[in-house]
Amino acid sequence: MSADSEIPGFIKLPSQHSVATTIDRLEARLRRRDIVVFTRIDFSADAARGGLHMQPEQMLIFGNPKAGTPLMLHVPAVGLDLPLKALAWEDPGAQVWVAYNDPLYLVRRYGIEVALAANLAAVVPIIEATAGA
Repeated sequence: MSADSEIPGFIKLPSQHSVATTIDRLEARLRRRDIVVFTRIDFSADAARGGLHMQPEQMLIFGNPKAGTPLMLHVPAVGLDLPLKALAWEDPGAQVWVAYNDPLYLVRRYGIEVALAANLAAVVPIIEATAGA
């Protein structure tokens, strides 16, 4: 699949900030809500260390054990998509995007009970606010 719009469960939002600032803002917002930030991956920096060039691209991996553990107890395989991730990148036209897995897609994919769906959806407003002003 070449077009983002063809990727199942993929939500992409334009960001008004650079890739680094988008990820910085998301990390700060998550930490203020006591959400654990496990790691930050700078794909473009890794590419540069390998002698390759790519547009800026970074990923933040984060989660809340109080939210994720009940999901994994219900369906252990959901651990393939947990902890949650947000990806920010700059396209060739210098537009920055931030993307994440649609919580409803994960609910359908793993057959998660509706009562537990909120555990995944809680971060959506945080990501949306991060991309904005």
